[in-house]
Amino acid sequence: MRKVKIWDFITLSEVCNFEKGKTALMKAKAGEYPLVATGKDRKTCDTYQFDTKAVCVPLVSSTGHGHASLKYVHYQEGKFALGTILVAVIPKDENILNAQFLHIYLSRLKDRILVPLMTGAANVTLTITKLKTVKIPLPPIEEQLKIVSLFNRIDSKQIKLTNEITYQQELLKKLRQSILQEAIEGKLTKDWREKNPNVESVSILLEKIKQEKEQLIKEKKIKNQKPLPPISEDEIPFEIPKSWKWCRLGNIISLKSGNTYKYKISNSGIPYIKVRDMNLKENSYSIEKSSTYFEIDKIKEIDIIPQNSIIFPKRGGAIATNKKKRVLTKKILIDSNTMAIIVPKSLIFNYLYKWFKTLDLATFGNESVIPQVNNKDIKPLLLPLPPLAEQKEIVKKIETLFTICDKLEIEIQSSKKSSSQLIQAVLKEAFEK
Repeated sequence: MRKVKIWDFITLSEVCNFEKGKTALMKAKAGEYPLVATGKDRKTCDTYQFDTKAVCVPLVSSTGHGHASLKYVHYQEGKFALGTILVAVIPKDENILNAQFLHIYLSRLKDRILVPLMTGAANVTLTITKLKTVKIPLPPIEEQLKIVSLFNRIDSKQIKLTNEITYQQELLKKLRQSILQEAIEGKLTKDWREKNPNVESVSILLEKIKQEKEQLIKEKKIKNQKPLPPISEDEIPFEIPKSWKWCRLGNIISLKSGNTYKYKISNSGIPYIKVRDMNLKENSYSIEKSSTYFEIDKIKEIDIIPQNSIIFPKRGGAIATNKKKRVLTKKILIDSNTMAIIVPKSLIFNYLYKWFKTLDLATFGNESVIPQVNNKDIKPLLLPLPPLAEQKEIVKKIETLFTICDKLEIEIQSSKKSSSQLIQAVLKEAFEK
């Protein structure tokens, strides 16, 4: 049978003093003393307010906007300054209550014992008066010190584990990019080419793509475009197999910019996709919902983005991270902040999409305050084009290798979850009555 801990529970006001911070964070001058703020990292200050051991508790929500939240409760000792929106909780007698023990209890259980005390509509706050009423366990000082020692050892191991998990995630990210890069350079399919020397040539594929684009122009589904300049030797970024060809992307695909349309809005019909509709999960490749729909029979054909197109925002953070490109699963319209690459049916869609994922769109944007990608940035891009049969093989190999990466990702996430579960188990063991 599990042994039950018999501890006294006392209110913080019985064993602690409370002193609000006096340092205005925006006006503080950098100096030799730590300045405790609400964030994870310490700032510095040229003066100090305390010379003691204290638990520093924020008095305002970490997220604001009507949401109660505390991201960090800090422990600080020695000479330090404290921001005006925090309070120092200082044990009256270190022989009765250890400051580090108090920090472990308040920081690890903050969501259970501190956050529920926060109130307010827009500005959610925690008052010192309510903080004084918080009850904490008070084991003998010897047991407090044992718990502090235990958590210090666990924290050290967890920091090492967290750093290792972060390192593994970075390696996995680089591995995925390396797989994509080797794929578009023809390295993944070197053996396949040796076994399949007589596939249909790229020249025949290019002719099919040309005919398809001409038909779309004739049907007024896309606009005719100006000829792009020929490719010079200086532009070629890397060597590709002899059976491949370098092409201007604009000669292969059709590129459409979205617009602000005045079609009649309906409850269903053709989705009108805006950038905010593209904020889906990282591994999702389709847009299923929209905030706006237009009546189908009112839409001009030339405005429609067909199935199997790649869309992406023109500007903002999405350009820098490339995280908001998505593959469409149905016909849509797009807004003026968005662009679409319409992939010809003669091409393997997933090959082009995976090549597109190797690009950093931030390098193509202009130098304005908010970088923006335009037609002139996308159309001249060089696309390494393999024969159709090899495109299929490339996609197959990428997906096989990415499946292995997905399994590795699951293992890494499992390690991360186990680390969190360990802390929770120790918390339960240390503080359960």
